[in-house]
Parts: sequence; C-alpha cells; structure tokens
Amino acid sequence: MDSLDAVDEYMPIFFVGQHESSRSLPVSAHVLRQAQDCNYDMLTTPITTPYFHNRVLALLSPHLSQLESCSHESHSSLSSSSSSPVPLMIPPLGPLDTPLTPNDTISQLLAVASPWIDLCSPDPIVSHLSQQVLSLEIAYAAFCGVGNVIIQGPKLHHGKAHADGLVQYARAIHEALSVGSNMQIEILLPMIDQPESEVDDGRGSLAPFARHQYVGDPGEDRPRKVDMYGSWDAWNVIRAVSLSLPRQLPPLPIQSRWYSEPLRLLSMTPSTFVKNAKGYPVLSQPHRTLITRYMRLRAPPWILLCDVGPIPGLDNPNMIVPMANGFLSPNAVVDAGPGSSPSPTPSEAAQQLQNHYKKFRDPTPHLSYIRNLQGKQPPRTKIERFGAGFQDYLQSPLQPLTDNLESNVYEVFEKDPVKYDWYERAIARALSDWIEHGKPTSSADGRVVVAVVGAGRGPLVTRVLQASEFVNVGVEVWAVEKNPNAYILLQHHNEEDWHGRVNVIKSDMRAWKGPWREHQHPTAEVPINQAPIFSAEPSSSISTGDTHSSSVIDLPGDSTPQRTSTPASASGYGHVDILISELLGSFADNELSPECLDGVQHVLDPNHGISIPSSYTAHLTPIAAPKLHADIVSRTPSDPAAPETPWVVMLHAIDYLSTSIPSPCPPTNTAPGAPTPSPTPNVLTAWEFTHPLPAPTLELSTLRRSASSHTPSGLTGGDGSNAHNARYSRLSFRCRERGVCHGLAGYFETVLYGDVEL
Repeated sequence: MDSLDAVDEYMPIFFVGQHESSRSLPVSAHVLRQAQDCNYDMLTTPITTPYFHNRVLALLSPHLSQLESCSHESHSSLSSSSSSPVPLMIPPLGPLDTPLTPNDTISQLLAVASPWIDLCSPDPIVSHLSQQVLSLEIAYAAFCGVGNVIIQGPKLHHGKAHADGLVQYARAIHEALSVGSNMQIEILLPMIDQPESEVDDGRGSLAPFARHQYVGDPGEDRPRKVDMYGSWDAWNVIRAVSLSLPRQLPPLPIQSRWYSEPLRLLSMTPSTFVKNAKGYPVLSQPHRTLITRYMRLRAPPWILLCDVGPIPGLDNPNMIVPMANGFLSPNAVVDAGPGSSPSPTPSEAAQQLQNHYKKFRDPTPHLSYIRNLQGKQPPRTKIERFGAGFQDYLQSPLQPLTDNLESNVYEVFEKDPVKYDWYERAIARALSDWIEHGKPTSSADGRVVVAVVGAGRGPLVTRVLQASEFVNVGVEVWAVEKNPNAYILLQHHNEEDWHGRVNVIKSDMRAWKGPWREHQHPTAEVPINQAPIFSAEPSSSISTGDTHSSSVIDLPGDSTPQRTSTPASASGYGHVDILISELLGSFADNELSPECLDGVQHVLDPNHGISIPSSYTAHLTPIAAPKLHADIVSRTPSDPAAPETPWVVMLHAIDYLSTSIPSPCPPTNTAPGAPTPSPTPNVLTAWEFTHPLPAPTLELSTLRRSASSHTPSGLTGGDGSNAHNARYSRLSFRCRERGVCHGLAGYFETVLYGDVEL
C-alpha cells in the first residue's frame, strides 16, 4: 500500500471540468453532485440567463434604429433641432436575469461571462453596451463569491479592421478586475488566429450590430491569412489566458510560446478529439504530449471539456451512472492514425455489436478518456522530484563566502541526483591517472593528498573515500570548511562515518596554508604497484604548536583570510595533489568560485597538481518568461535592485526566443499526427575560467595585493589583484519570430577532469 501511495505522490493530477454552451438548467447542488459522481471536478455556470440576453437585444435594436433615423433627418434638414437619442443604459440585473445565488457550492463552479458581447467592437455603441454587460456580471458574480470567471477572448476581425479594439478590451478586463478584486479571470483564446473561426454561431452575438461606417461594407472583405502569432499578440496586450486546443495543433514554436504563459485552463471541444478505428474519441499523439508537458508545471492548468454532452442521469434519478475512472478497454484508447483499417476485419466485425454496446454504455466517453490519460502519465523523474516546488520560483543568489549556510540549504545541494556521481567518477579517473603516470605524491608514505575545500556537510569527502576504494589508490584526505556549524558536523562524520580517515580543518580556504607536516620530507616516489590503499585506521595526530584531537585542526582567525606568498612547502606545510571544490553557482562563477580557487591555489602542487573542476564556461540565451517577469515587477517597489539581481531559478514555463528551427508553416501543410522537429535553443558561450592559473598570473595577482601603495589600480577601483578574473561578452542572437524578451537564461558547463563533464 505504501508503494502505491509513493507512486501516486509523483503522478500528475488532472482537474477536469465540464462546460455546456447552452446549459438549460441552473447548476444546483444536485447537478453538481451528479457531475462529481461521474468524476468531474467542477462545472461551469452562466452568470446571466437567455432572458437577460433578449432584454439587452430588445434595448439595442430600437436604439440603433433611432440613431439611424436621426442621421437621415439631419441630412435631409438644414435645421439642427432634431434631438439625438439618450445614451443606452442597461438596467440592473433582476431575479430572472441570473441563475446564480450565494451558496455552499459556488466555490466549485466556474462562472462564464456572456459570450455574445463584443468588447473589441469598433462601433462605440456595441463596445460600450458590452462593457456594461460585463461590469454587471462581474459585480454580481463577485457578490456571490465566485472565484473564477471565464471571458470570451477578443474578436479580432471586424470587416476591414483587425485588432483595433484590443486596448479597449484590455481596459474592460482591467475594470473587471478592479470590481472583482478577489477573482481570477481567464480569457478564452484559440492557439492561433484563424479568421474563418470568428463567425456568428447563432447565439445572438452583438458583433453583427456594428454599423457599416465603423466596419465597412461586408462585401469588400478580402480573405485573410492565418496568423500563427495573432492570438498571442492579442494576449500580450491583455495578459490572462485560457487556451482552446484545436483538432490539429500548430507547430512547436507556437506551442512553446503558449507554454510559457500563465495558463489556467485548457479548453477542449468535441472537435479537439478524433475517432479511432473503434469509434471512440481519443486525442492525437501531439495533444497527449502537450497535455503531459503542461501537467508537469508547478501549477498545472485545469482541463475544461466543452459541449461533450450533458451530465448523465439528471433526467432519470434511477439511472445508474458509471464513474469515469479511466479504466477503459484497449479498444477505447487505441490511437487514431493512418494505420487504422478503414473497414472492420472479420474478427472485428464479430465484436462490433459488443463494442457498440460498450461505446454507448459509457455516457461520458471524453471524460473517461481524459481520466485514462491521467492514469497513464509517466511518474516524475528524479530531477522533477528533486526540483518539486522550485519550478519558476525566484531564489535569491547564495553568498557562501560571506554567509554561513544552514543545513537545509546544504541538503538541497546534496539531493542532486547527478552531480555527485560524476564527481566521484572524475575523482576516480584522476586517482587512476596519477598512479598510472607515476606522478610523485606530496605525502611521505606515497598516498595521494586530496583536499576538499568548502566541504560543507561532507558529500564530496564521502565520494573521495569511495573513489579511493573503487580504484584501490591510497589517499590522504583533508576537508576545509569555514562554516563553524558545518565544521561540527564534519567532525561527527569523521568519527562515525569516515572512521577518522579525514583531517578536518576549520578555516577560510584562502587562509589555509596547506597540510601540516611535523617533519617535512622530500616528495616520495612510490611505484605504481606499491601505492597503498588508505586503511580504516585513524590518521596520526597532527600538531600546530597546540595539542589537537586526532585528525582535526582548528585554525584561528579563519574569518579573515591571511594572504601569504610563502610557498606551501615551507614552514612545515605541504602541498596538495588534487584540489576538489563544488563552488560553482548556476551561472558558473556567480558565487565567486574563481576568486576562492585562486586564493587556495598556493597549496596545490605547482608541477603535477590537479583541480577538480579544471574549467567551467558560462552560457546565455534570451527567453520569454512572463510569470518570472511579473514576480520581479511585484518585488521592485520594496526591492529596487530586483530587476538587476541574477536570480537563481529552476526554469520551466519559458519560451526560448532564439532557436534553430525554421519558421513554422501553416498547419494545413502538415499531415495530422506527423512529428514536428523540436526547436533547439541557441545557447552561446559568454566566458570561461580555468584552474589552476598559470604561475605568472598568480604571481602578478599576489604582487598587486601586497603592494604598499593604497592607490586604486584596478578597473573597478580595487587593487587590481583580481583583474585577471574580469570578463565581458557581446553576443548576437537571431530571433526568427516576434516575442518579448523578459531576460537572459544563464547556464554553465564544467569539465571536472579529463572527459568527465557536467
């Protein structure tokens, strides 16, 4: 039972609603309960009734007729005494105008604003009337406690005019949000702008009432082409969205653009589905892939099934309605595609009656299919589980050099399912190569001296010991950590887990002078076949003038790095053969890795020393990230530096603006179900750092730091000792499609050792 619960924990959850464009009955508690018995999670309800619709039309038609007659009179008479009609105003809602009332079930309903209004109309009479209708509906829905309202997207085509009323549409939405301040508004938009889809559906739209002086002569309309980004352009003015999925999805760049938006609803009509060879409604492979991708989001959208049939059992209380639990026969979920046979085989014909019965036995086949698709969602990967809760979440950049991190921060690092495995592989490779090439070690007994600087809670120390045992190469391990709290934990690990095999040092790595050697000996040459494996016995005690516990050294003054040009081999301090660190930030050098490793390089063997990592590069690409941009804008009043802060984010709902995929073609040129090549982002290299530094560079840095003159000599006003780490880059990106660049996504690559890369 526990294993099943663990699997369910990592499975995406679908929230599925049902919508009927012409719902005849009010959504009562009985209707909602019946829908929930069928396994729907929510229902839609209109805010106003057809009675209210007829009342508005009854006011509009005479008003337009009166305006037309006044216009004729003004042209036929020289007198200006003819009076204009009073501006059209809609009376308040009455009991017959709305089915909504405040009740316990209102929180489980999605309210739908009147789809027949036209907020984008170029005719001021029609647009003003539509705004009045919307204001009345939003105000009453907010009073009833409705949490979500769906509003039909803007009508973009009015005769010769195209998208001329988007600004007034956006203003109407803004006013609606001010009326319903605690309400979520979803704008229902198609994925692409298809002019032929904007036709009057017979529900009494106000759009045809627009006067010809504003929309032109209908006979002069010219055919308009499909605009792939037309709907997104409209949305970019409005900013709140519910997406309607077509039967054939547009190319992947369009899908990716919508994926980056804060989508709240995925709307599906019967035309979104296709019939398989058995006559069952199913979704094509591209649709299934798209839904799976959306359900991986931190806040996945709801699914709204529109006009897929009424709630079964409402007219027959004794009817036994099966729950759409998603357990369907193989025939019901088999894919529809070109491979399906056009006519049944003899064996299929023998089961035709049975299949026919099964098909009609399920009163909610579309819902059953969606629930079946939910059950087939792949479990979350290790990386998805590792980043759960952090997707598209702004995290302040860490300052491990100045701050002492808490244990839970270290724990997040250690959950990385990939990094430490590759670190161990790099360490094992470096140890093997060291012995294979016959390099001299820095220890008297021939063991390879390995130092983990910035050891934290010790995950890399554990990996060093494991790699040593795996390749059978003896190591002398040093763990250097400045955090006094982590230092305590390292001592516990050394006693309980590492069996005293590690020398634990409390010091800033830049102030550490290297492994202490009580009696300094010449570097030992050890044959390959005599390299001893480090035993589990505690190391000998080490003294720096005071008596310390076995294999633990506490260096005073660790908070202030003491710069020294004294070679590590002098004054009883030895060298390190392999220097290991995990100081890289999400943009490689953004957590001062170069400065820290430069400061500790004096302990590394100048002839054969190995740094892990040996190099790292930073990379950039422009992205559209509306949600992240909105979060940063909301922080700016209290934090003026927010727009310039290099935030740490696990990017998810983004769109790469510069890709290598060609411009999309109209969907009519693509066969249904045909695979579309995925866009590949153009990620360019900004700069690179390598370790260890060349000796002349390090000597110049030390010379500048120790200079007696206090005159600033660096480009940034410092002493110039860190000038070798200054970087800048100028990059050019080609963006094939229009869009909005909200920021630059930063990545890094690092060569740990040899061909082991992260």
